[in-house]
Amino acid sequence: MHVLATAGHVDHGKSTLVRALTGMEPDRFAEEQRRGLTIDLGFVWAGIDGEQVAFVDVPGHERFVPTMLAGVGPVPAALLVVAADEGWMPQTQEHVDALDAFGVRHGLLVVTRCDLADPAPARAAAHEHLAGTGLAHVGSVAVSARTGAGMDELRTAIGALVRSLPRPDTSAPVRLWVDRSFTVRGAGTVVTGTLSAGTLRTGDRLDLPSGEQAVVRGLQSLAAQHREVAAVARVAVNLRGTPRTAVQRGDALTAPGRFLASSLIDVRCAALDDHAPAQALMHVGSAQVSVRLRHLGDDVWRLRLARALPLRLGDVGLLRDPGRHTVLSGLTVLDVDPPAVSRRGAAAARAAELKTVSGQPDGAAEVDRRGVVRRSHLLAMGVPLEQVQALPGPDDWLVAPARADELARRLLQVIEAHNRATPLDPGLPVDAARAALKVPATAVVEAVVRPPLRVLRGRVVDSRRSGDELPATVLRAVEQVAARTSRVPLAPPDADELRGLGLGSRELAAAVRSGRLLEVAPGVVLAPDGLQAAAAALRALDAPFTVAAARDAWGTSRRVAVPLLELLDRRGVTRRLSDDRRTLAG
Repeated sequence: MHVLATAGHVDHGKSTLVRALTGMEPDRFAEEQRRGLTIDLGFVWAGIDGEQVAFVDVPGHERFVPTMLAGVGPVPAALLVVAADEGWMPQTQEHVDALDAFGVRHGLLVVTRCDLADPAPARAAAHEHLAGTGLAHVGSVAVSARTGAGMDELRTAIGALVRSLPRPDTSAPVRLWVDRSFTVRGAGTVVTGTLSAGTLRTGDRLDLPSGEQAVVRGLQSLAAQHREVAAVARVAVNLRGTPRTAVQRGDALTAPGRFLASSLIDVRCAALDDHAPAQALMHVGSAQVSVRLRHLGDDVWRLRLARALPLRLGDVGLLRDPGRHTVLSGLTVLDVDPPAVSRRGAAAARAAELKTVSGQPDGAAEVDRRGVVRRSHLLAMGVPLEQVQALPGPDDWLVAPARADELARRLLQVIEAHNRATPLDPGLPVDAARAALKVPATAVVEAVVRPPLRVLRGRVVDSRRSGDELPATVLRAVEQVAARTSRVPLAPPDADELRGLGLGSRELAAAVRSGRLLEVAPGVVLAPDGLQAAAAALRALDAPFTVAAARDAWGTSRRVAVPLLELLDRRGVTRRLSDDRRTLAG
């Protein structure tokens, strides 16, 4: 299927033209038919020159320009209708400005009512007006829907036009801009729109503007039921369990997690200057939203949207001044998650940064600009992941190579400073390193750890540090403890004695990590040789032996003997029997 929109001044015969082409009535409301004036979007279709073609018929009156924009926004091509007896008119110009701003580059000029006037002057004037726009090179056909003159030529031209359109990406994530929302008795909420990319299937889940999800209960395209509809297509989607008020014209249904709802964007607006108004209406897809404008520099502007929209890099739209009935400028979205520009000079720097950005998603460039970013975030921004697979990064994170080098250097400096300030610490906790580097996740820290640093038991440690790096006062105290616990009798100091020696929990932990002491239990430490001495003393006992016998053999207290025996059990030196006595293992 192919989808075309009409465009042109009021009463130039747009509805009459598509009625003649399709045999269907585009004006759905009795008031439209009574007044002969289109006031809302109409949808008709027919087989034309061997192709299935659907038409979005738009109103031409200046009061209904927002409705017209909602209809043409998602459509790839248009029929520009100009009446032979009236020629180029104000709404013709505004519609062409809108099509040009939306990036519509495919279409056909149709000069109507050629039974009332010579079409040549209107055709020549129209081509002159189209010069310099994206529609400058479109073909043209003169017709009379009343007499049928030129209609066969028009059908042939439409067939050639739709066959020349770029092929849609049917594997792309779905974003359906809604142009109608209504309720069907017994079915519930139905929304319609032009599916410009992707494929919809019954049972699909789609994100709603509220953040909730809806399930596709049924699909129709051109009044026929389908289990699957691929772009480009006019589609009606029946949503299960979704109230009609949850989805309105201008909303979008999107593939879960594949779009970023943004209310602050950076855009390129080539036609704006410093005299632009502070507020305008932005039109993207079928959406219309009020925006506040801030000029960053050159042709780069920051827009603050009154409500968030699911936008992507490279999206096109337009800014309009409704009071003057003027299209201010087309726009291309450059960033849907821009950084703050609050410091002096930040706006100009941002404009310079985006000066060469085309709007075409570039994964490597986006990672370089952001330094650290999630893969899923890039995906939601519209950046294909295959462009960035070679870049370094753990889990869902990507780290730009230059940023990784900078973070690795800073991390080494942070660890060296930490070791100097707290020599007893075994290293810096990874989360503390994350905070020091001001990065969003510990996974990013782990990604930039390079020798001589390494991650050990949740800490970033310097592998160049040895256990001999205990402060002199701690080392002397540890040597005193070791002298008392390296041989039998074992006389490890109690907590008060340890404190008297200046050995608190941090000092003891550092001594254990250095290998100079062995922790038997909290507050009970021995020299490493003490364990061998204890095992040797047990060999002189008759087996099996009791805790009391081991205590006496070691010349120590029960406070030391019980945990020491349990340690020997765990190490396989002794074996505990059912009556709590022990034997030497092996």
